[in-house]
Amino acid sequence: MLSSVLIANRGEIARRIIRTARELGVRTIAVYSEADANAPFVMEADAAILIGPAPAKESYLDPRKILAAARQMGAEAIHPGYGFLSENAEFAQSVIDAGLVWIGPPPSAIRAMGLKDAAKAVMIKAGVPTTPGYLGEDQSVERLTVEAAKIGYPVLIKAVAGGGGKGMRKVERAEDFEAALGSCRREASAAFGDDRVLLEKYVTRPRHIEVQVFGDSHGNVVHLFERDCSLQRRHQKVIEEAPAPGMDEATREAVCAAAVKAAQAVNYVGAGTVEFIADASEGLRADRIWFMEMNTRLQVEHPVTEMVTGQDLVEWQLRVASGEPLPLEQDEITLDGWAMEARLYAENPATGFLPSTGKLKHFRLPEGDVRVDSAVEEGGEVTPFYDPMIAKLIAHGADREDAAQRLAEACALVEVWPVKTNAAFLAKCASHPDFVDGAVDTGFIEARLDELTERAFSDEPAMAAIGWRLDSFLEAEARRDPWEGAPSKLLGFRMNAPRASMHLPMSTDGKATPLRVALIGGGTEDWSWDIRHADGSTFDEVTRLPTTYGKGPIQVFEGGDVQEFDFVAKIGGAGEGGASDGAILSPMPGKIVSVSVSAGQTVSKGQTLLTLEAMKMEHAMAAPFDGVVAELSAVAGGQVSEGVVLARLEPAVA
Repeated sequence: MLSSVLIANRGEIARRIIRTARELGVRTIAVYSEADANAPFVMEADAAILIGPAPAKESYLDPRKILAAARQMGAEAIHPGYGFLSENAEFAQSVIDAGLVWIGPPPSAIRAMGLKDAAKAVMIKAGVPTTPGYLGEDQSVERLTVEAAKIGYPVLIKAVAGGGGKGMRKVERAEDFEAALGSCRREASAAFGDDRVLLEKYVTRPRHIEVQVFGDSHGNVVHLFERDCSLQRRHQKVIEEAPAPGMDEATREAVCAAAVKAAQAVNYVGAGTVEFIADASEGLRADRIWFMEMNTRLQVEHPVTEMVTGQDLVEWQLRVASGEPLPLEQDEITLDGWAMEARLYAENPATGFLPSTGKLKHFRLPEGDVRVDSAVEEGGEVTPFYDPMIAKLIAHGADREDAAQRLAEACALVEVWPVKTNAAFLAKCASHPDFVDGAVDTGFIEARLDELTERAFSDEPAMAAIGWRLDSFLEAEARRDPWEGAPSKLLGFRMNAPRASMHLPMSTDGKATPLRVALIGGGTEDWSWDIRHADGSTFDEVTRLPTTYGKGPIQVFEGGDVQEFDFVAKIGGAGEGGASDGAILSPMPGKIVSVSVSAGQTVSKGQTLLTLEAMKMEHAMAAPFDGVVAELSAVAGGQVSEGVVLARLEPAVA
């Protein structure tokens, strides 16, 4: 077994590797950027070394700094995790050339599978079925436009060096092709340093099926069955599961055999995932499943495979890298039950899933019934420099319905503040009747987006929380001299008369929530509150829910979501600069990659005005209504802070 390993990654990835390495007695070395100096993975490693400033290109993506750190710390091996440099063949080769052990596939295998067009060519030669499309070297706009027309719309543009949904666009109409191509190329260039693309026929009811494969240096290759990653939003995986729903044994055998054949074609060693796209219009069938790509690394969703097979895949990686044969032969690997994983992102579904950054003042994840792989802890910070995934929740059940129920319940227990998360959205996805029934394809979320992102709170628990805060307020007031200090100390006081009701100025998530509050009782020891809407209507039921504590605003957590209540109205309006007055604000720090309009131009509602790049993704800023661009301060290539006015619209004059 290896004696020490440097982990060339961060967050939950590094923590996951550290956990297994510690169990095997392998010394771990973390590398970290200035932004991650106090991150949990840095504290948990046996040793850690600073490698640069916050931007990934100046730290985690700098091979020279990684290798220098490995030499300085005396590492025997480098584990790239499952991001950043994990699929960089040149880096893998430089690790080997430096006399270190590379925990991953041979550079030749990474090269063979690293470019989607070349990988497809290899698969065609190996007899693995592939998706129809264009793989040519001619990358001119004219040629790609012609090829897209030949394939027939809708088509899918994909970055040749892509992954994780970056540099990928579905195009419905020929007139949208050139703009989508430009966006893909910019995103691909920023993420991979390569703006080349390929085209594929877009399958109208696609399922994303992938197979976990593993090879060793003794020529053995096995599979650990399939996963279904069809629940996606904008090509980003949301919930993954194993096994795939609706997969019969004959189809499973065919697709897993094709995955093993794909790995053998490139003499694969280590963990890898062969991804297939399935046309599910007639259910899963072996003749309607095509090779899409191979990820030459361990995947984010590997825990669901671990849960249903009982195997530790990081342990397999370390053993294979140490020269050992695979721990099990194919007939020894079995399926047990069902597992599902949800990716908890620091993002706000209410604002189109824009990333959310800031301090984690309150951070609670479920315990006991689910596995939690987290990147952060309470008191930590989510920065704009890296991927916004902050944790993974993995549930295992006897069957699919059991696993879905456990996952939905776990997501509903998430409490995070003030950073926004997609926990409530995940809970709704996992509990949706269609999902539970297995009616899943890659368009599932888009078809139900409004339903899945709707914020639905019950009034009763929120009012109960307000009541608790009022109780503590009254108790504090009763202990003080009523004739000194602020007038609020005589709240509801009347000479020779019962205490009267009052109107309480409240705000809920910054919006007015006028309430009528009456004190009930005759002494300071037994005050209670009658809380009603301003119109006098009451609440049917009161249930205690988890809240944050302390002075000031109160947060109430329900179903994975959160509402904030305050006693001082904080009401947003046109004067504060929002979409209602035509102000287009930067939702987060980032870089303006393109500006699509000019001052004085007439625009329509939904039209893209500019594109902001942040957290490794592009975000289109659209017009909130029909109007005219009255002001335009955004400049392509410029860096902007959160809350900056980028443009301002005025309503079009009829």
